[in-house]
Order: sequence, then C-alpha cells, then structure tokens
Amino acid sequence: MPIQIKTLEQLKTMRRAGLLVGQTLDLLRDSVKIGMRTDALDIIAASNIKRGGGTSNFNGYHGFRGTICVSINDEIVHGIPGSKVIEDGDVVSIDCGAIIDGWHGDAAISIGLGKVDPADQKLMDVCEESMWRGIAAGTNGSNLSNIGHAIEDYVKSQGKYGILQEYGGHGIGTEMHMEPHVLNFGKRGFGPIIEVGMALAIEPMITRGTHKTKILDDEWTVVSTDKSHGAHFEHSYAILPDGKPFVLTAIDGGREKLASLGVEVSDLLS
Repeated sequence: MPIQIKTLEQLKTMRRAGLLVGQTLDLLRDSVKIGMRTDALDIIAASNIKRGGGTSNFNGYHGFRGTICVSINDEIVHGIPGSKVIEDGDVVSIDCGAIIDGWHGDAAISIGLGKVDPADQKLMDVCEESMWRGIAAGTNGSNLSNIGHAIEDYVKSQGKYGILQEYGGHGIGTEMHMEPHVLNFGKRGFGPIIEVGMALAIEPMITRGTHKTKILDDEWTVVSTDKSHGAHFEHSYAILPDGKPFVLTAIDGGREKLASLGVEVSDLLS
C-alpha cells in the first residue's frame, strides 16, 4: 500500500487531533498518582477526548478495551487499563490516540512515580531523547532508515539497553497505523525518501535488559522476558509544504526540542 501524502488542509486537521492527544497526555501526567487504578486514568482520558471533540482510536481497535494503553514496569506497551494499582517507584507508560474528522493523532509518554530508581529515570530520559533524535533525522529528503539509525545510535551510546525489534513507529493519517513501518534500529540510507505531506509516528521502546518480549494471556500486554523495566515515548510529526517538520502531538509543535538539535520547525500550522 503506498504511503499516504497529505495536503496542508488535511495536516491542519491532524494537528487538531494531535493537539488533543498532547493535551490529554499532559492531563494524565498531572493526574496520575500512587494508589490510583489504571482504569481511573482511562476514564480521565476518555472524558477529555470527548470534551475536545474527538473519539478514541484505541477503544475497539482489533478488540482492545480502553481509551489508552497503560503499561507498568516490565509491561512495555499495550497494557489494558483495569484494576491494577500504581505503586511507589513504578514506571508508567501511557499511549494515547484520538480522531477528529477522520484524521488520527497518536503519542505516548513514560512517567516515574514517587521514589524512582535512578536507573529507571535514565531509561526514560534515554528513550525520550532517542525519539527526538529520530524525528530530527527524519527531515525532508532523508531516507526512512535514518530515523531508526539515529534512535539506535543514541540509545547504544547511553548504555546497555534492549531496543524492541518487533514493534516500531508507523505512518499515520486516515488510519492510526499505516505504511511505512518505522524501525527503531538499522543502517542509514535505506527505505523510502521522506517527503512533503508524509506523517509518521516515531516511538522507541527500550528496556534496561533484553530486547526480547512476550505477550501476556490477555493477548495485548507486551512484557520483557527478563522482567526488566521498559520505557515508551511517541510523537506524530509531518513534513509540511515548506519542507520543514512539525510535531503534530507536541504542544509547541516540537520547536524547543528540535531547535536544540539544529532543526527548524515549520510555521504553517501555527
């Protein structure tokens, strides 16, 4: 299936969806507390997305039960909200998506609660920074594989972390998951050329141990096989008609962070 190319008007709608996702994740970051059940976070997310004029793209997706994914510690991605209680020191990863007028937004964060192990904090910091390095490498005219190379290169420079192999980023637009698949590792100079109108979700998933994973009996939750803690960050971004990137799910469009990496962000969605 060909990679979907969007017009500026379509990207403006994607920005609305992305901004709602970013605002919902900010609300969840402020709301999450030790002793809270994960399904309480799901209720908060569902209410905010509805209030913002969107619908969830997670709830009902291939049978998934929830507006968000909430994954704790060795649960890296796709955790189902439920009765699990968040405890002191937990690493909580939250993945959120929304649809507005048929266009999708998708992003994720990891949060440490209470007395966080310094090694877990570094894990989260490395994962988040690697995401930004990946976006910065995915500029107009670059090969798609440059993104994964930048992510892997940074992660490996920071220590011995496992980079998940079976899961990665993806195209996004009129569906949440579209072509192309975006690896979080690999060599530079391969794959499609990134061009104006493309929108990609970049989402590194790493652990403090192995890259190997298994899926629990709920048929969704992905855990590390050695029980090492994981982190997951994600943003959706696009290449605008001026040839510059814009991070659709970041409140500031990615300006501050990408500027620190030497990348200028488009003003066309301001």
